Amino acid sequence: MENLIEDLIERLIEKGGIKKLIIRLVIIVFAIITIFASFKTIKSGEVGLKVRFGKIVDSSLKEGFNLKIPYIEKIVKVNIKVQKIENDVSGASKDLQDINAKIAVNYHISSDSASTLYKKVGNDYAETVLNPAIQESIKSILSQYTAEEVITTRNVVSQKALETLQSKVKQYGIVIDDFNIINLSFSAEYSKAIEEKQVAEQQVQTAKQQLEKSKIESERKIVEAEAEAKANELKKKTLSKELIEKEFIEKWDGKLPSVTGGNSFFDISSLLGGK
Repeated sequence: MENLIEDLIERLIEKGGIKKLIIRLVIIVFAIITIFASFKTIKSGEVGLKVRFGKIVDSSLKEGFNLKIPYIEKIVKVNIKVQKIENDVSGASKDLQDINAKIAVNYHISSDSASTLYKKVGNDYAETVLNPAIQESIKSILSQYTAEEVITTRNVVSQKALETLQSKVKQYGIVIDDFNIINLSFSAEYSKAIEEKQVAEQQVQTAKQQLEKSKIESERKIVEAEAEAKANELKKKTLSKELIEKEFIEKWDGKLPSVTGGNSFFDISSLLGGK
């Protein structure tokens, strides 16, 4: 059986059958590769650039299938959707405090500037242009504020950094949509100082609240005492001698007192302290 197979292979080789088969297979594979190399699909949110021998010959390729000359031209896709990049940045404040910040930036590539970006930088623009610009922008802004101001005016610092970053990358067609400082940290010594200051401020605030409460309570008591004094004064003025005698007679049970002084017991006001 083995001899039969060997004989068959030898005959095919002699007749050139295998060579023809291999050549045909190579041609078929090459044709398939050539067909697939003749077009490229541009997806939604992308811009296509047709490049021939390193030179952009068409920068207006639309979404869908786009034809190209195989092996001579290539289509480079540039993402124009909003993208997010995060960076860890270390810098110094105006009062020379070390600040570590985590930055989040949302950006996109202008479709009209995609070819310019590719010519100047290529598709590795995030590492080549954007990351260094973020680092430089936030460091320059942090140096303009004290550490305390960075904390208390974080939104202002973010806005200033956004404007600075936009001016740095605008020439490349990179549009900065948003800039956020999502985390701030300081040296252990400064963090401790901040904590102690916050505790002291809280204690002062508590003392002020207690003082205010005590003041309100004191004022309330004064008002009540003044009101009571005025009421007693008014009552004293309205209690005449005749009124006191009248009230006494109306409530007298008809019994004479067991002890009397030299004056008539009808001098009722004298018994009650009247004059």
